[in-house]
Amino acid sequence: MTTVLVIDDVAALAEQYAYDLKRVGRYETLVAPSGREALDILEREAVDCVILDLEMPGMDGFEVLRAMERRAFRTPVIVYTGTGNYDRCIQAIRLGARSFIDKAEPMERVVQEVENALERQRLAGQVAALRARTGADPSLVGASPALQQLKDAVARVAKIPSPALIVGESGAGKELVARELHRLGASPNGPFVALNSAALPENLVEDELFGHERGAFTGANALRKGAFEAASGGTLFLDEIGELPLPAQAKLLRVIEQRQVTRVGGNRTITVEARVVAATNRDLEAEVAAGRFRQDLYYRLNVHVLRVPALRERLSDVPALVEQLVTSTCVRFGVRPKRIDGAALESLMAYDWKKNNVRELRNAVERMIIATEADVIGLDDVPAEIRDGAGSVASGASPGPASTSFHALKAEAERRIIVAALERNDWHITKTAQELGLSDHASLLKIMRRHGISRE
Repeated sequence: MTTVLVIDDVAALAEQYAYDLKRVGRYETLVAPSGREALDILEREAVDCVILDLEMPGMDGFEVLRAMERRAFRTPVIVYTGTGNYDRCIQAIRLGARSFIDKAEPMERVVQEVENALERQRLAGQVAALRARTGADPSLVGASPALQQLKDAVARVAKIPSPALIVGESGAGKELVARELHRLGASPNGPFVALNSAALPENLVEDELFGHERGAFTGANALRKGAFEAASGGTLFLDEIGELPLPAQAKLLRVIEQRQVTRVGGNRTITVEARVVAATNRDLEAEVAAGRFRQDLYYRLNVHVLRVPALRERLSDVPALVEQLVTSTCVRFGVRPKRIDGAALESLMAYDWKKNNVRELRNAVERMIIATEADVIGLDDVPAEIRDGAGSVASGASPGPASTSFHALKAEAERRIIVAALERNDWHITKTAQELGLSDHASLLKIMRRHGISRE
């Protein structure tokens, strides 16, 4: 439900305006008799749009707009006036208001202006999300305890040039973590080169890593730089490092230690300054014990170990991930924007995603977008195997052998409950607090702040 805040010092007019907005637009409405009270409401309530009177004693509408800018409130504002002085309205637009209307305008026109402001806000959010996803600087989506722990570790390790090892299940986002290490590292403007060790034919591994000289073998008609040279001054990401053949492991170890490569077919050494970040979904200690991975290379790589949590360990991040995936997929497919309702989100949050983590979620979102012509993706659009499999985590299934501490799991469970309830109530704070049996909305806001939960 959309919530509109009416700010006007004339109480009778404000109450009538709020009543008409509720009647015609079917909005939830709040009223503030002064600018300062309005700012207090914006601090504690999830307001979707503001209708602001410019002519108020004390803190007038212009000062309210300036204060909203200082406090980084992104709520769209429509100013209304009864004086007919539209020069002042234009001044308000320059201060951040979205549009202006006359107090005498029919309520149907006012509702349309509110809808236009909400649509522009939604589109701006989609553009920001797409820029974050398609730009050079990726981001880790979510604020669950498990993901926050990973973000903190990334921030600590990023500036250190030593090798790093990223471990986690398939599809959990290991390359995204590697890119975040690069973005936050000492040379974010340097190259980021990703190489999948599992996809390299055994006879071409050294060529891909170290390059070759012209004439090194049949078909080598030109000098070719390898991944280490290409990544010099930046980051070399070696995915699925556990799949690297033993001979290549020995040479990789030497390059990491000496910071020099020798191209295939050559005899001169070339200095390279690339930070090595490796990733694996295997248990490398077990691979070492089995003789499939060199112990000395393992100890060289695991200077800093970053564990990427499985999606089932951070299910409260599913709404944020789904919103990003829906937005980017709709743009990629060239279809009109869609959104997903609360029941469908709860179904996705109750599934354990053990097959392929975020990659599996991405595939599910794509299928849901294709499956429905409607603008809202509902529970019936969720793939049947996910609907049928939902509930295993909620009913107490183990999140896996890599579970985090009891306190972290408890915090994540509480966060999931809060996020699911907010989604059911369209992020209406008071209604959600009532549903959860909390004493008042302030209690819910305190819990949300503790868990880093916000609609954005």
